[in-house]
Amino acid sequence: MEERVLSAELFEAHRPHLRAVAYRMLGSVGEAEDAVQDAWLRYDRTDTSDVENLGGWLTTVVGRLCLNQLRSRAQRREESFESRAESGAAEVPRIPDPLIGRADVVDPEQEVLLADSVGLALMVVMESLAPAERVAFVLHDMFAVPFEEIAPLIEKTAAATRQLASRARRKVQGQAPAPDRDLARQRVAVDAFFAATREGDLEALLAVLDPDVVLRADGSAGPRDRRPVVLNGARTVAGQAVMFHSLAPYARPALVNGAAGVVVIGANGRPMSVMAFTVVGGSIVAIDVLSDPERLDALDLTAFDA
Repeated sequence: MEERVLSAELFEAHRPHLRAVAYRMLGSVGEAEDAVQDAWLRYDRTDTSDVENLGGWLTTVVGRLCLNQLRSRAQRREESFESRAESGAAEVPRIPDPLIGRADVVDPEQEVLLADSVGLALMVVMESLAPAERVAFVLHDMFAVPFEEIAPLIEKTAAATRQLASRARRKVQGQAPAPDRDLARQRVAVDAFFAATREGDLEALLAVLDPDVVLRADGSAGPRDRRPVVLNGARTVAGQAVMFHSLAPYARPALVNGAAGVVVIGANGRPMSVMAFTVVGGSIVAIDVLSDPERLDALDLTAFDA
């Protein structure tokens, strides 16, 4: 019994790291928790007395579980894509689960959760990576796992694994630029965006948006139209943003994956959307909007209750 307790304590010491790995792999808080729990079940029934690096072993176990989940998801996406292609419908952009915290209150648990979080725009781009690419990129670039240890996991040589990670890195760097590190500077840009939105000031919006800004959403921010949308270019996004003016008074400052963002809570107290902003050089280069009612209801937004 004492040995089992010690074993559980050892696993719990690694749980935060394993959750971080799984979340970056899957972009889903619930699926990440499931993967970590599955890793615990495998650990609990495996003799690890000869394992020299338990953290590395557990990371590999979680990586394999996530890889299986990503492959299953890719298969479903391919089948769905074929159905949409037949109907002429566009592919739906997937906004990963956001990690949300109050911008004005220091919550120790949230602070730990958000301290090393990955921007939502980067998570969106990683959704486009092939399963093996994502595993190689996340494990090597984000958690410094050697290619020699990743290779058996994805059934590739170390050299091929290195190439996969390099290809993923180029995609990510090309589509998800690193945001400003100064959170206050990010907030200035987001506040300027909503000030211009409230006033319906198109020129002010253009001043704060990067010329090549992209807006990605699982549905529009309007309460009646939830169709998926991807908009490119400052004038196109600004034209859409002017339509957000009715929501602006309900936008509450938030940290979304560690960056400046907002949670929009309607007059009835129901969440309407979560908006994440990527700010580079003081300009907004990406806006990612989650407005699906079912997914919003699954988020813990009690910290934003009036």
